[in-house]
Amino acid sequence: MLQAIAPDIWHTQHTFVATGLRISSRMTVVRLQNSGLWLHSPVPLTSAIHAQLAALGEVQFIVAPSKTHHLFVGEYLDAFPQARLYGAPGLLAKRLDLRGLRELTPEVEPEWKADLEQVFFAGIPLGNETIWFHKTSRTLIVTDLCQWWRGDLSLGAKVYASLSGVRAQLAVPRTIRLLIKDRQAARASAHKILEWPFERVVVAHDTIVEQDAHEAVEKAFAYFDK
Repeated sequence: MLQAIAPDIWHTQHTFVATGLRISSRMTVVRLQNSGLWLHSPVPLTSAIHAQLAALGEVQFIVAPSKTHHLFVGEYLDAFPQARLYGAPGLLAKRLDLRGLRELTPEVEPEWKADLEQVFFAGIPLGNETIWFHKTSRTLIVTDLCQWWRGDLSLGAKVYASLSGVRAQLAVPRTIRLLIKDRQAARASAHKILEWPFERVVVAHDTIVEQDAHEAVEKAFAYFDK
Protein backbone atom coordinates (compact mmCIF):
# COMPACT_ATOMS: atom_id res chain seq x y z
CA MET A 1 0.00 0.00 0.00
CA LEU A 2 1.12 3.55 -0.71
CA GLN A 3 2.04 5.61 2.35
CA ALA A 4 2.30 9.39 2.48
CA ILE A 5 5.74 10.92 3.00
CA ALA A 6 4.77 14.59 2.64
CA PRO A 7 2.14 16.50 0.64
CA ASP A 8 2.01 15.12 -2.92
CA ILE A 9 4.63 12.41 -2.39
CA TRP A 10 4.08 8.76 -1.42
CA HIS A 11 6.02 5.50 -1.29
CA THR A 12 5.58 1.76 -1.06
CA GLN A 13 8.09 -1.03 -0.48
CA HIS A 14 8.49 -4.46 -2.04
CA THR A 15 10.47 -7.23 -0.35
CA PHE A 16 12.17 -9.96 -2.38
CA VAL A 17 15.07 -12.40 -2.23
CA ALA A 18 18.15 -11.96 -4.41
CA THR A 19 21.25 -14.17 -4.20
CA GLY A 20 19.90 -15.48 -0.92
CA LEU A 21 19.42 -12.05 0.66
CA ARG A 22 16.07 -10.62 1.69
CA ILE A 23 16.02 -7.10 0.21
CA SER A 24 13.49 -4.28 0.10
CA SER A 25 13.00 -1.87 -2.78
CA ARG A 26 10.88 1.28 -2.85
CA MET A 27 8.66 2.99 -5.41
CA THR A 28 8.15 6.72 -4.98
CA VAL A 29 5.09 8.52 -6.36
CA VAL A 30 4.90 12.28 -6.91
CA ARG A 31 1.72 14.16 -7.78
CA LEU A 32 2.66 16.98 -10.12
CA GLN A 33 1.10 20.42 -10.12
CA ASN A 34 -1.08 19.39 -13.07
CA SER A 35 -2.46 16.56 -10.86
CA GLY A 36 -0.69 13.90 -12.94
CA LEU A 37 1.37 11.19 -11.26
CA TRP A 38 5.08 10.55 -11.70
CA LEU A 39 6.20 7.04 -10.71
CA HIS A 40 9.83 6.35 -9.77
CA SER A 41 11.26 2.81 -9.75
CA PRO A 42 8.02 0.79 -9.85
CA VAL A 43 7.52 -2.26 -7.65
CA PRO A 44 5.08 -5.08 -8.56
CA LEU A 45 1.65 -3.68 -9.35
CA THR A 46 -1.01 -5.05 -7.00
CA SER A 47 -4.73 -4.37 -7.17
CA ALA A 48 -4.42 -2.23 -4.03
CA ILE A 49 -1.66 -0.06 -5.50
CA HIS A 50 -3.60 0.23 -8.76
CA ALA A 51 -6.67 1.44 -6.90
CA GLN A 52 -4.68 3.93 -4.83
CA LEU A 53 -2.97 5.38 -7.89
CA ALA A 54 -6.31 5.74 -9.65
CA ALA A 55 -7.64 7.65 -6.64
CA LEU A 56 -4.63 9.97 -6.51
CA GLY A 57 -4.63 11.04 -10.15
CA GLU A 58 -3.74 10.03 -13.68
CA VAL A 59 -0.46 8.16 -14.10
CA GLN A 60 1.41 10.28 -16.64
CA PHE A 61 5.05 9.23 -16.26
CA ILE A 62 6.73 5.95 -15.39
CA VAL A 63 10.44 6.24 -14.66
CA ALA A 64 13.07 3.50 -14.64
CA PRO A 65 15.78 5.62 -12.98
CA SER A 66 18.72 3.29 -13.60
CA LYS A 67 19.71 0.28 -15.67
CA THR A 68 19.10 -1.93 -12.64
CA HIS A 69 15.63 -0.70 -11.60
CA HIS A 70 13.28 -1.58 -14.42
CA LEU A 71 11.80 -5.04 -13.82
CA PHE A 72 8.19 -4.00 -13.23
CA VAL A 73 7.71 -1.01 -15.50
CA GLY A 74 6.00 -3.18 -18.12
CA GLU A 75 3.19 -3.99 -15.70
CA TYR A 76 2.49 -0.29 -15.27
CA LEU A 77 2.60 0.38 -19.00
CA ASP A 78 -0.02 -2.31 -19.53
CA ALA A 79 -2.20 -0.95 -16.72
CA PHE A 80 -1.74 2.72 -17.64
CA PRO A 81 -1.29 2.81 -21.44
CA GLN A 82 -1.64 6.60 -21.52
CA ALA A 83 1.57 7.00 -19.49
CA ARG A 84 4.95 7.78 -20.99
CA LEU A 85 7.94 5.66 -20.04
CA TYR A 86 11.36 7.18 -19.35
CA GLY A 87 14.44 5.09 -18.67
CA ALA A 88 18.14 5.31 -17.97
CA PRO A 89 20.51 5.75 -20.89
CA GLY A 90 21.35 2.31 -22.23
CA LEU A 91 18.34 0.58 -20.70
CA LEU A 92 16.69 -0.06 -24.05
CA ALA A 93 19.58 -2.34 -25.03
CA LYS A 94 18.61 -4.56 -22.07
CA ARG A 95 14.83 -4.23 -22.46
CA LEU A 96 13.91 -4.26 -26.12
CA ASP A 97 10.37 -5.11 -25.05
CA LEU A 98 9.77 -1.70 -23.49
CA ARG A 99 7.75 0.00 -26.18
CA GLY A 100 8.09 3.74 -26.51
CA LEU A 101 10.87 4.07 -23.95
CA ARG A 102 12.42 7.54 -23.95
CA GLU A 103 15.93 7.92 -22.61
CA LEU A 104 16.47 10.29 -19.72
CA THR A 105 18.99 13.03 -20.45
CA PRO A 106 20.96 15.42 -18.22
CA GLU A 107 18.26 18.02 -18.92
CA VAL A 108 15.07 18.02 -16.87
CA GLU A 109 11.97 17.16 -18.88
CA PRO A 110 9.69 20.18 -19.52
CA GLU A 111 6.64 18.18 -18.40
CA TRP A 112 7.89 17.90 -14.82
CA LYS A 113 10.30 20.83 -14.62
CA ALA A 114 7.97 22.82 -12.35
CA ASP A 115 8.06 20.03 -9.76
CA LEU A 116 11.35 18.18 -10.10
CA GLU A 117 15.01 18.83 -10.75
CA GLN A 118 17.32 16.06 -11.88
CA VAL A 119 21.02 15.22 -12.16
CA PHE A 120 22.39 12.37 -14.24
CA PHE A 121 25.05 10.79 -12.03
CA ALA A 122 27.94 10.33 -14.40
CA GLY A 123 30.89 7.99 -14.06
CA ILE A 124 29.03 4.80 -13.11
CA PRO A 125 27.90 3.40 -16.50
CA LEU A 126 26.61 0.08 -15.16
CA GLY A 127 23.80 1.97 -13.46
CA ASN A 128 23.50 5.30 -15.30
CA GLU A 129 21.33 6.52 -12.45
CA THR A 130 19.47 9.83 -12.38
CA ILE A 131 18.90 11.56 -9.03
CA TRP A 132 15.82 13.74 -8.39
CA PHE A 133 14.82 16.67 -6.21
CA HIS A 134 11.13 17.24 -5.46
CA LYS A 135 10.96 20.96 -4.87
CA THR A 136 7.83 21.45 -2.78
CA SER A 137 8.63 18.71 -0.26
CA ARG A 138 12.40 19.36 -0.42
CA THR A 139 12.97 15.66 -0.97
CA LEU A 140 15.96 13.99 -2.62
CA ILE A 141 14.97 10.80 -4.46
CA VAL A 142 17.77 8.27 -4.90
CA THR A 143 17.86 4.73 -6.23
CA ASP A 144 21.08 2.80 -5.49
CA LEU A 145 23.67 5.56 -5.12
CA CYS A 146 23.00 5.99 -1.40
CA GLN A 147 21.53 3.36 0.91
CA TRP A 148 20.89 2.77 4.62
CA TRP A 149 19.81 -0.70 5.71
CA ARG A 150 18.38 -0.29 9.20
CA GLY A 151 15.94 -2.20 11.33
CA ASP A 152 15.27 -5.89 11.80
CA LEU A 153 17.10 -7.64 8.97
CA SER A 154 18.03 -11.25 8.41
CA LEU A 155 21.52 -12.26 9.50
CA GLY A 156 22.68 -12.41 5.89
CA ALA A 157 21.29 -8.96 5.13
CA LYS A 158 22.91 -7.52 8.27
CA VAL A 159 26.29 -8.94 7.28
CA TYR A 160 25.94 -7.70 3.70
CA ALA A 161 24.89 -4.22 4.83
CA SER A 162 27.79 -4.02 7.28
CA LEU A 163 30.32 -5.11 4.65
CA SER A 164 28.82 -2.63 2.18
CA GLY A 165 29.05 0.19 4.71
CA VAL A 166 25.32 0.95 4.77
CA ARG A 167 24.25 -0.65 8.04
CA ALA A 168 25.17 2.16 10.46
CA GLN A 169 24.57 5.24 8.31
CA LEU A 170 23.57 6.55 4.93
CA ALA A 171 26.46 5.82 2.57
CA VAL A 172 27.51 5.11 -0.98
CA PRO A 173 27.70 1.29 -0.83
CA ARG A 174 31.07 -0.30 -1.45
CA THR A 175 29.38 -2.32 -4.18
CA ILE A 176 28.61 0.95 -6.00
CA ARG A 177 32.07 2.39 -5.36
CA LEU A 178 33.63 -0.56 -7.16
CA LEU A 179 31.63 0.33 -10.29
CA ILE A 180 32.98 3.89 -10.65
CA LYS A 181 34.77 4.32 -13.97
CA ASP A 182 35.21 8.11 -13.98
CA ARG A 183 35.79 9.50 -10.51
CA GLN A 184 36.03 13.11 -11.65
CA ALA A 185 32.65 12.91 -13.41
CA ALA A 186 31.11 11.26 -10.35
CA ARG A 187 32.52 13.99 -8.10
CA ALA A 188 31.06 16.73 -10.29
CA SER A 189 27.65 15.05 -10.21
CA ALA A 190 27.78 14.74 -6.42
CA HIS A 191 28.57 18.43 -6.07
CA LYS A 192 25.58 19.37 -8.23
CA ILE A 193 23.26 17.33 -6.05
CA LEU A 194 24.56 18.99 -2.88
CA GLU A 195 23.53 22.38 -4.28
CA TRP A 196 19.88 21.42 -3.82
CA PRO A 197 18.24 22.50 -0.52
CA PHE A 198 16.81 19.08 0.31
CA GLU A 199 15.68 18.23 3.84
CA ARG A 200 14.72 14.59 3.31
CA VAL A 201 16.23 11.63 1.43
CA VAL A 202 14.11 8.84 -0.01
CA VAL A 203 16.24 5.91 -1.15
CA ALA A 204 15.16 2.77 -2.96
CA HIS A 205 16.77 0.52 -0.38
CA ASP A 206 15.48 0.78 3.14
CA THR A 207 15.60 3.94 5.26
CA ILE A 208 14.00 7.30 4.53
CA VAL A 209 16.18 9.98 6.12
CA GLU A 210 14.10 12.69 7.80
CA GLN A 211 16.64 14.26 10.16
CA ASP A 212 19.80 16.11 9.09
CA ALA A 213 19.37 14.71 5.60
CA HIS A 214 21.61 17.16 3.79
CA GLU A 215 24.41 16.56 6.27
CA ALA A 216 23.99 12.79 5.85
CA VAL A 217 24.40 13.06 2.08
CA GLU A 218 27.38 15.39 2.48
CA LYS A 219 29.06 12.73 4.61
CA ALA A 220 28.17 9.98 2.14
CA PHE A 221 29.44 11.99 -0.83
CA ALA A 222 32.70 12.88 0.92
CA TYR A 223 33.92 9.61 -0.55
CA PHE A 224 34.01 11.21 -4.02
CA ASP A 225 36.38 13.96 -2.79
CA LYS A 226 39.03 11.58 -1.49
